[in-house]
Amino acid sequence: MITLDDVTLTFPDGDRRVTAVDHVSLTAPAGVVTGITGPSGSGKSSLLAVAATLIRPDSGRVLVGGADGPVVDAAQLSRNAATSLRRERIGIVFQQSNLIPSLTAREQLLVMGHLGGGGGSVSRDRVDDLLDAVGLTGHGDKRPAQLSGGQRQRVAIARALVHDPDVLLVDEPTSALDQERGGAVMDLIARLTHERGTATLLVTHDLVHRGALDELVSVVDGRVVDPRVVDGRLVPEPAGAAQHAA
Repeated sequence: MITLDDVTLTFPDGDRRVTAVDHVSLTAPAGVVTGITGPSGSGKSSLLAVAATLIRPDSGRVLVGGADGPVVDAAQLSRNAATSLRRERIGIVFQQSNLIPSLTAREQLLVMGHLGGGGGSVSRDRVDDLLDAVGLTGHGDKRPAQLSGGQRQRVAIARALVHDPDVLLVDEPTSALDQERGGAVMDLIARLTHERGTATLLVTHDLVHRGALDELVSVVDGRVVDPRVVDGRLVPEPAGAAQHAA
């Protein structure tokens, strides 16, 4: 589970500060894909960065916890402690797969095993099981240049799951994919979330794949608003419409 409790984030802009996240509260339960959507520049990626402990909010709590671990307020952790939490209990999938060109798909995951989890490692069997789970059986020895865009994203998803995180954070996973491959990646994230009981927060502007999301949160001007979707597109709330935290 991950809960953002009354989170506000601002950035300096000359002699003033711009609010990117404005008193947002939301919870992503275990085993549920919670989608975050909204217009460009609405604060979606900033919200995800706060959830990922990459940015500390100005105020509010970021509660990370699971059935087998304590609940931690990541907003109160030191930089080193936040890094450890991120490595051990939070998996992150970025817009681009960010794979290391010289490493095979299997090696991408093995390296992650050495980087996180308190300096531990993961076995080759564990890595191959994850590659199987994301539909890449037989592709473990291929390097990124030998994989399609959709396959590279699948490697990135498997890499994020190496340490069986409580929380999975995904930023625009279909932005570089065509509709068919994007749909396959979204369905994969949904299946793994349900099977593994991960709390998944997924930022997307593409509601063509709305069916893969269990819950939908809309963000406009840094605030959570009632989602209104017409013909697969987000329709922003009219000016002055009531806004509330989900």
